[in-house]
Amino acid sequence: MTIKQAAQADANAGVRVWKRLVQAGQQTMAAVEADLKAAGLPPLIWYDALWELEQAGEEGLRPFELERAMLLAQYNLSRLLDRLEAAGHVARCRCPGDGRGQMIRLTDAGRLLRQTMWPVYANAIHTHITVHLNQGEADQLADALALLVRPRP
Repeated sequence: MTIKQAAQADANAGVRVWKRLVQAGQQTMAAVEADLKAAGLPPLIWYDALWELEQAGEEGLRPFELERAMLLAQYNLSRLLDRLEAAGHVARCRCPGDGRGQMIRLTDAGRLLRQTMWPVYANAIHTHITVHLNQGEADQLADALALLVRPRP
């Protein structure tokens, strides 16, 4: 095999991985969202925001910190926060030391909603991922994906 052929094979492998990664992500996310909707629950993005705020504790997070911490892409965090606040799941508070800044805090209702969503979400993870992999495959896949999730410079 020539260097050029080897480079082409590497490129083809990368494209194949990319395609499968995107397909798996899209199909799994759609299935999880459908399961939440069927249970009468809000979208997964709500769970993600509520989870991060719960992990932050009583002090909450600044909006930019919340966006950075979230697992899911969120292109319009302010609209999401407006919806969560209107539903009573989060509260916006002044940021100590920054008069123009704000902190987002989880309310008791938000904590309860997150706890209510978790069993459906956990079951969806099991149904759409776990049952398709044995322990060794799951470990291998998690390790391989960890190579792509490393911190960027």
